[in-house]
Amino acid sequence: MPPEKKKKLVVENPFRRWMEAGQAVLGDGAMGTRLYERGIYINRNFDALNLSDPHLVKAVHREYVQAGARILETNTFGANPHKLGKFGLAEKTEEINRAGVAIARRCASEGANVVVAGSIGPIGNALTPVGNLSPKEAVRAFKRQVTGLREGGVDLFILETFLDLNALLLAIEAVRSLSDLPIVALMTLNPEITAGFGHTPAHIARTLDKQPVDVIGLNCSTGPHDLLENIIPMREHTSKPLAAFPNAGEPRVVEGRILYMSTPEYFAEYTKRLVQHGVRVIGGCCGTGPRHITAMAAAIRALGPVAGPIKTGPDSSTAAGKLEVASPEEDDEGQPVPPRGKRSTLAKLLDINAFPVCCELHPPRSSLKGLILRQVKFLKAAAIDAVNIPDGPRASARMAPMALAHIVQRETEMDVILHYTCRDRNILGIQSDLLGAQALGIQNLLAVTGDPPKLGDYPMATAVYDVDSIGLLNIASNLNRSLDLAGKPLSKGTSLFLGAGFNPAAIDLKLELDRLARKIDNGAEYILTQPVFDLDRVMDALDRAEGLKHIPVFIGILPLASYRNAEFFHNEVPGMEIPKPIREQMRVASEKSREHGMQEGVAIARSMLEQLARRVQGAYIMPPFGKVELAVETAAVLPGRPELSEVQALYDDEETA
Repeated sequence: MPPEKKKKLVVENPFRRWMEAGQAVLGDGAMGTRLYERGIYINRNFDALNLSDPHLVKAVHREYVQAGARILETNTFGANPHKLGKFGLAEKTEEINRAGVAIARRCASEGANVVVAGSIGPIGNALTPVGNLSPKEAVRAFKRQVTGLREGGVDLFILETFLDLNALLLAIEAVRSLSDLPIVALMTLNPEITAGFGHTPAHIARTLDKQPVDVIGLNCSTGPHDLLENIIPMREHTSKPLAAFPNAGEPRVVEGRILYMSTPEYFAEYTKRLVQHGVRVIGGCCGTGPRHITAMAAAIRALGPVAGPIKTGPDSSTAAGKLEVASPEEDDEGQPVPPRGKRSTLAKLLDINAFPVCCELHPPRSSLKGLILRQVKFLKAAAIDAVNIPDGPRASARMAPMALAHIVQRETEMDVILHYTCRDRNILGIQSDLLGAQALGIQNLLAVTGDPPKLGDYPMATAVYDVDSIGLLNIASNLNRSLDLAGKPLSKGTSLFLGAGFNPAAIDLKLELDRLARKIDNGAEYILTQPVFDLDRVMDALDRAEGLKHIPVFIGILPLASYRNAEFFHNEVPGMEIPKPIREQMRVASEKSREHGMQEGVAIARSMLEQLARRVQGAYIMPPFGKVELAVETAAVLPGRPELSEVQALYDDEETA
C-alpha cells in the first residue's frame, strides 16, 4: 500500500476571507483619546505605554472587544523611530511594536473571530521637498515598525491618517517588502476636502487602486457625514473594498479638555449609510469610544449580510513589491507634459565651455536703481557674463530681487542669476513667484535656504521655511517638467536654469557633501561655491564631491578690501573661514595704506582664481561694498579678459556717447 500523502497545511487569513465574501467588518474606536481620558496627557508618548503601562492599553482593547469590534488596532500609531526618537526611545522601536501586538492579541483571544491589525501612522517628519526626510529614510523607518509588528504576529496592517499620498505609498512599499499580509490603506482629508498637496478623493482612489493593498479608504479629520460625502466619489474609481474610520465630529475644548460631540446614535445611522455605499471596513477614529462601537455593531447586524465579493489581496492589481509612484493626473485633454523651453544665455555659455564669469551685486536699500544700473553697465563693458542678485542677504530689507532682476535685464540686457530664498515665502508663494519669474524672462535661479531673521536688522520678523533649498529645487524642477508640487500638470512649464550653493570649507564636510548630492538629485544643474581661500581644502572638497564631476561649478572668489574686512568675514559671517596666513597678509598690507590693503586682497583673489580655473567651469566674484572695479581686476587674470584701465576707458566712451 503506497504511503498516505500528507495534506498541505493552508493557513487562511480571516480578514481576506471576510473581504472576499463582501462582509462588513467592524473595527475599533480611538485609542489616543481613550488614553487621554485615563489621565495620559499629550506630552507623553502613547506608544511607550505598551512597555510602561500595558494595563491601560489592555483596558481600552477589552472595551472594544466587549463592544463588538472584530478588528483591534495595536497601540503603535506613532511607534516609528522618528517619533519615538523625540522621547529617546528610537532604539526600542521593534520592542514597542511587538509589545503592542502582544497586548492586543491577548485581548482579541477573549472575543470571537477578532483579528489584530498593526497600526502604522505617518513618520512625523515631512518628505522632501516640504521637509528633509528622504524617501529612502522613510522606508527604512517604516520597515523597522513593520518588523516589530510582523514579529509580534499581526493578522493585517492598517496604514492610517496619511495626509501625503506619496508617504502612504512608501509605507505600502515597506510593508510589502517584508510581508504579504493584508493591508488597509487610509488617507485623511483637510477641511478643503483634499489630502495634502490637493489630491482629491477620486485621485486617491485611482492611485491606491493600482497598489498591492486589500482595502482603501479614509479616516480621521472629519465626522461621518463628511467622510461619507468623500467615500462616494472614491467608489467610482476603484474595485477594491472601501474603509471608513470617521472622527466623532469636530473636537471642542471645554474647560481645558478636548471633547468630541457626535453621539453613538448618530454614528449608527451613518454606519448604515456607509455600508450601503460600499464600505466594508468601518470603525471610529478620534473621539469615538466603546459606546460608538456598540451602536455601530448593532447597525451592521440590522443590515444583515451584504452581498458582493470583491477580489482582494496583493496580486489583485499590481504585483507585490512593484509599486507605482503617485502619478500626476492628466490634463483635460490627456496631453503629455509640455516640452521644456529654451535655455538661458548662461546655460548656453556653459554648454560651449566658455568659462562664464558672474559678479554679485546687492539690491539697494531703497527704490533707487540708478547706481546699480551703472554698475551693471560697467561690468558689461568688462565682458562679465552675468550678475548675481542676492535675496535679502544677511536678512536685510532691500529692493525685491526679482523686480531688480527684471529691471536689470530689461534696461541693460545683462543676464541675471536670481538668488531666491525659502525664508520669506510658503510653498504657495514660492510656486507663484517662480511662475512669475518665468513670465518676466528670468531663467537663472539660485536656490538658497536663506539667513534667519535673527542675523539681520529685524530679528523679530517671522521666518517661514516651509522648505529648504533642497525642497525649493524640487519644486522648481517640477515646474520645469510642467508639474506643480501636487503633481498636477500645468498648461506650460518653466525653463528655469537651476543652481545651488556649496561650501568647500564647511566644518562638517560630510554633511555638506550629502546635501550637495541631494541638491543635484533634486534638480540642481550648476553649483556656486562659497568664497574660497584655502586651496588645499578646496581641492580636497572638489575631489570628494562625486556629483560635481557631472555638472558645472562656479568657484566663489571674494577680493578682500582690508584687514578689517577679512576679520569681519571670518568672525561674523556663517560659513566663511579665512585662514590665518591670509588674514595676516591683509593686516600687513592694510597697515601701509587702504590702497595697499585693497590691492593685496585682489592679488590673493587673482591667485586663487588662476589656480582653480583648470578645475572648474566658471567664476562667481563677490566684490565687497559693491566695488565692481575689484571684480574686474580679479577677472582680468583669466585669458582674454580686459584689464581695469581698458574697461574704464571703454565705459567712459560709452557713457559719453
